[in-house]
Amino acid sequence: MRFRPCIDLHEGRVKQIVGGTLRDGEAPQTNFNSALPSAYYAEMYRRDGFAGGHVIMLGPGNEEAATEALTAYPSGLHLGGGINADNATLWLERGAGSVIATSFVFRDGQLQQDNLERLAEAAGRDHLVLDLSCAPDESGRYVVATDRWQQHTDFEVSAANLEMLAAYCCEFLIHATQLEGRQTGVDEQLIARLGDTTPLPTTYA
Repeated sequence: MRFRPCIDLHEGRVKQIVGGTLRDGEAPQTNFNSALPSAYYAEMYRRDGFAGGHVIMLGPGNEEAATEALTAYPSGLHLGGGINADNATLWLERGAGSVIATSFVFRDGQLQQDNLERLAEAAGRDHLVLDLSCAPDESGRYVVATDRWQQHTDFEVSAANLEMLAAYCCEFLIHATQLEGRQTGVDEQLIARLGDTTPLPTTYA
């Protein structure tokens, strides 16, 4: 097990936002709002040897801060937020070690196979991380959540589905969306399930 850091960007600043509170026209609930630039944290992670962390652009207005972080730690950080088949190469050229995608791959509550294949071709399997952040549904299945975690898909985070997706990406990134940022601990059941089933390196965030 390894520690992997994170830089969440909102309105161009480094913040830690409570998961699921990011909505259009509403101020999200924020646990931490840093006065320091993204490059400060990226350089610290580079200096301390923490590779494979993720930079997430939460909404518009974060491109400059994301680029500064990637420049400070080239190839050392993964970049997510609005990633699609058209811009994946751009972010890799700007220094992302890999790009992270959710909403482009999961739309209208379902896996979009064509989009998955297009994105894997554009980024390359070795530079694509799939964000499978999820929550339990009424039956107890963990299903992927998209659209700022406001919509649950019908895609279960199961051994068979993880094995299928592993053909297209190099890692998985997974948040327990019902707990993230709420300072109430981790989802031990989800962690145990991932430990038993994931075929790829997986970050529980």
